[in-house]
Amino acid sequence: MEKRRVVITGIGAITSYGIGVDKFWNAVKNGVSGITYVEPPRIDAEKQTTHIYGVVPEYDETQYMDVKETKRLDNFIKYALVASEEAVKQSELNMENEDEYRVGCLVSSAAGGYHTIEENHLTMLNRGYTKCSPFTVPAMIVNMAAGKVAIKYGFKGVNKAIVSACATSTQSIGDAMRTIQYGDADVVVTGGTEATVCNMGVGAFSAARTLSKRNDEPTKASRPYDVDRDGFIMSEGAGVLVLEELEHAKKRGAKIIAEIVGYGQTCDAYDIVAPDPTGVSAAKAMEFALKDAGIKAEDIDYINTHGTSTHVGDVGEALAISKVFGETDKNSHLKVSSTKSMHGHLLGAAGAVEAIVCIKAMEEGIVPPTINLENLDPELPKLNYVANNAIKADLKYTMSNSFGFGGHDASIILKKYEE
Repeated sequence: MEKRRVVITGIGAITSYGIGVDKFWNAVKNGVSGITYVEPPRIDAEKQTTHIYGVVPEYDETQYMDVKETKRLDNFIKYALVASEEAVKQSELNMENEDEYRVGCLVSSAAGGYHTIEENHLTMLNRGYTKCSPFTVPAMIVNMAAGKVAIKYGFKGVNKAIVSACATSTQSIGDAMRTIQYGDADVVVTGGTEATVCNMGVGAFSAARTLSKRNDEPTKASRPYDVDRDGFIMSEGAGVLVLEELEHAKKRGAKIIAEIVGYGQTCDAYDIVAPDPTGVSAAKAMEFALKDAGIKAEDIDYINTHGTSTHVGDVGEALAISKVFGETDKNSHLKVSSTKSMHGHLLGAAGAVEAIVCIKAMEEGIVPPTINLENLDPELPKLNYVANNAIKADLKYTMSNSFGFGGHDASIILKKYEE
């Protein structure tokens, strides 16, 4: 059976730069960090070792949801609603003209309602176990982002939440593509959302010794591939994409902004937290994505790496890239960069916002930089890491990688749309 072509007709984002893809992309392509010092009481600075994060600025929530919902929903659900509104609006999807059972939603989160869990646990301890909010469960469960987006728009097709740590939204996008290819839907709204910047989330990741402690230099703390990196920066927000079967999009006159052509996934089967330092399974995920797309390694022009700013993760992924693509230099057409150096690590939402980076990079012919890359780690293979400044380039195929705790590896390939 010939695979149905899947295109992207809408994108939306809410990040530490504010609401909207334009704010996000304009900052990233210009090398602007979105990391700041977070004031108490949101984070207990006296009891936490890390005080710097990428947090969503205040916004008028009532522009996106009912006033009652602003008090009942966790931020990760709210962020999904905000990003979805931008994406659906850009796609000009009109549900009055659609079969509601042919439109699905795969908007996922790695963690769900951490703030809700933290807040209501304290209430239970102080006032009794039955004194928590009656909305505790629907506010904290991971699938509720997809559920609320579907309720808002009337999407009655496939609806689920894929949870694979930091690979969550890349696998959500990949599975959304497959859902359309297999004929189970014509449109799928997909992506990821996360809101873990609270004392519980921060404390747990700090205990795992994964976060940077460069508190006196927030904008310089996330430094993938730099020898002086000391951990990642946790961020929050959401990225949402509208995926659509090509002929369906053309029939309704939608503007097509990119095509998704490849998806690969593997598991390290190595450790619950640490990635396989050899990068062998990560390399296989990229190879499977290339095979799925029907292209060769040399066709890829840019890779948005997982690049979290941890030693073992950065080295493992770079080795995986060199296994698949070979070592390259500054004159090679292949460019790799980690935009987490600017927007931080959005955990389950990371893959979605980074897929949006790939789309905008192809659209404008700009490869965003890896900022704060002052002293390249000598353990890394030779690649063009696009240090500190963006590069202009003609991009036809881009790849986005995401890897999660538990050994989850996922790669997707996006293509500049051609008839």
